[in-house]
Amino acid sequence: MKLKIKKLHENAVIPKQQHEGDVGIDLVSIDSGILKPQERKLFRTGIAIQPEKGYEMQIRPRSGLALKYGITVLNSPATIEPTYRGDVGIILYNAGDQPFEVKAGDRIAQAVFKRYEEKIDIEIVDELDDSVRGANGFGSTGV
Repeated sequence: MKLKIKKLHENAVIPKQQHEGDVGIDLVSIDSGILKPQERKLFRTGIAIQPEKGYEMQIRPRSGLALKYGITVLNSPATIEPTYRGDVGIILYNAGDQPFEVKAGDRIAQAVFKRYEEKIDIEIVDELDDSVRGANGFGSTGV
């Protein structure tokens, strides 16, 4: 998969795979700020992207930040539409009980690229096919 990246800010860090074969690339904040417990805030990366046709960018939390500090990506996985050409922003949320400092240059999230269907044909019907699950959801399969 080919990814085009444009630097929008002089301090932007071009993301890369940390290890050969890694699924994602780490995203770096150009903003600094304190996230208080139960607070959410947008942090910019200073980059714009253009993925190869048929791919979307999904933003996910970094596992170390989640485990150690309770920092997560609020709308995870966040979708960056392949047609969006603005600054890739990340909404971080502090689910921990201590303030968390984000410094410019910190790796704050990871991006994974997924294929998607470019055209969705929608058909309005009166009935759907039966399935084993039916309309049961939200914990209906047990603990």
